[in-house]
Amino acid sequence: MSRIGIDVGGTNTDAVLLEGGKVLAALKRPTTVDVADGVRQALVDLVAAAAGHPALGRIEAVMIGTTHFTNAVVERRHLDRVAALRIGLPANAGLPPFIGWPKDLAAAMRGSIHMVGGGHEYDGRVLVPLDRAAVRREAQRIADSGITSVAITSVFSPLTDECEREAAEIVREVMPAARITLSHEIGRIGLLERENAALLNAGLQGLAQRTTAAFVRALRDSGIAAPLYLTQNDGTIVQGAVAERHPVYCFASGPTNSMRGAAFLSGLTDALVVDVGGTTTDVGCLKGGFPRQANAMVEIGGVRTLFRMPDLISIGLGGGTEIADDGRRIGPGSVGFRLPEKALCFGGDTLTATDMAVAAGRIALGDPGLVRRLPAPLVADGLLHMERMVADVVDRIKTDAAPIPLIAVGGGSFLVPDRMDGVSQVVRIEHHAVANAVGAAIAQVSGEVDRIFSGVERDAALDEARREATRRAIEAGAEAGSVQTLDVEDIPIAYLPGNARRIRVRVVGEIARLAG
Repeated sequence: MSRIGIDVGGTNTDAVLLEGGKVLAALKRPTTVDVADGVRQALVDLVAAAAGHPALGRIEAVMIGTTHFTNAVVERRHLDRVAALRIGLPANAGLPPFIGWPKDLAAAMRGSIHMVGGGHEYDGRVLVPLDRAAVRREAQRIADSGITSVAITSVFSPLTDECEREAAEIVREVMPAARITLSHEIGRIGLLERENAALLNAGLQGLAQRTTAAFVRALRDSGIAAPLYLTQNDGTIVQGAVAERHPVYCFASGPTNSMRGAAFLSGLTDALVVDVGGTTTDVGCLKGGFPRQANAMVEIGGVRTLFRMPDLISIGLGGGTEIADDGRRIGPGSVGFRLPEKALCFGGDTLTATDMAVAAGRIALGDPGLVRRLPAPLVADGLLHMERMVADVVDRIKTDAAPIPLIAVGGGSFLVPDRMDGVSQVVRIEHHAVANAVGAAIAQVSGEVDRIFSGVERDAALDEARREATRRAIEAGAEAGSVQTLDVEDIPIAYLPGNARRIRVRVVGEIARLAG
């Protein structure tokens, strides 16, 4: 059966039709202000490009990756005001919710702050019984304020989620239409970082619902009757309805899709991937065909968070990067999706990285005659500077001195040098410009558990974690019989009683409708 993969980036919207491991049709279009309009047009053009092919009658799923949610946080737009309900008094009042947030983002999202008694100790013991009356009272205050998005965070909830779930039930009784985010479903151990992730998620749920609905309409208007899935940070997919509840899991789906697509198109499962788009260069590491996950704090839009994210380094370098001051300043500004109208090689008035590559004969775009007047030393020095920028970030992402392959993808991959220290070979692949859309099309459904177990034996804890991860994968749309364990982390925690250990289990499976 066939699949359609779409990746909506800040500069381009890429789409592919895939069947039997082969790319049957592929295209790249400028991203539109209304992302749904761009998706709709990409679908229409893709169907036209594959006109007459039998695969068009066998489309069983459409997978879309989008930077829409990340851009909303970075640009401080389309965000809901959020009520933060923290369970942890009498402790944990010194650093209230939204502490350390950039002022403009806090002004856009901070609705109200509510703290009540409750929570657990690090070993699962009750810290203070949940103050149910206080929860009900604060829920009524939230309802009276008109806020409909609520983020609930309790002390050590990844270990014991009782307080968050019980508080959510009370809030729903008072506010039946509320959108509720529970921090233990989003983040990891670390109260403030986990709470921050929950707050961001709550503020994005309204946008996620509107975006998903717009994508569904785009599919319907294009005449494609297939279920919609959105891609996630770990290279897997979830049903649109699940993504509406947890939009933060889609933050880094663009670079992740590129990495998965690079693995699929090259046949390499362990390699570095450099994805050069129109505005940024993202560098990550493939392990077993999936992006290596970050285990440390991740900053998003100036907010410290700790949840499921790929280990990536991004720099402001892409095909649309502006070159200024006679080549002495490269970026971070970019013409983005306006490259066809702004770059010199297309008759524009802005010197870009693409112009440098065209002048050097690396690629054939626009009218090369328009950039022949560029001084040869300017072009050579500029390209060398950009190559060094890429080599530096590649060196930073590596965790081992041994040379490994590097896969260059993205429309701006002509900026990646053919040789780099610590790289055994630079691999350039067919369809590299749409690797992100390919990665979306091949994605599987995942489930993950990352929590601390205490008071149980190791084998029992691992079994429980696998069962929970499998349950989450099935809820996200995986076929039960196809679920397989992708990786397991088992880290004993010193100085904690009860044989405490942190266990992370990730499983993947085929989409239920496509399995078999």
